[in-house]
Amino acid sequence: MAEKTGLGLKKETSGALAYVLGPITGVVFLVLDKDPFVRFHAMQSIVVFVGLFAIQWMLGLTIILAILVPLVGIVSFILWLMLIYKAWQGEEWEVPFVGKLVRQLVKKV
Repeated sequence: MAEKTGLGLKKETSGALAYVLGPITGVVFLVLDKDPFVRFHAMQSIVVFVGLFAIQWMLGLTIILAILVPLVGIVSFILWLMLIYKAWQGEEWEVPFVGKLVRQLVKKV
């Protein structure tokens, strides 16, 4: 039988759902679920998508770099799909550059 989380869902389902609405569902699952697997994915969702939003916002402030905003959007979409898939498969895949930070933040929260 599959391992269930505090919300009554399989941990893989909860981990994948933590990414669905980016930081919004990340915060919800971080607060409501105590399973380490789910908390990792919830925190990673928050850190990654807030960071990508900030990058898009900063690039949009300059006319020259604004042409990169759609590229960041495409990369964000592909990353979003990949993170949902990895969580659904039961993997704790760390996004490069932020994975270690996410693990430290999960321990503190």
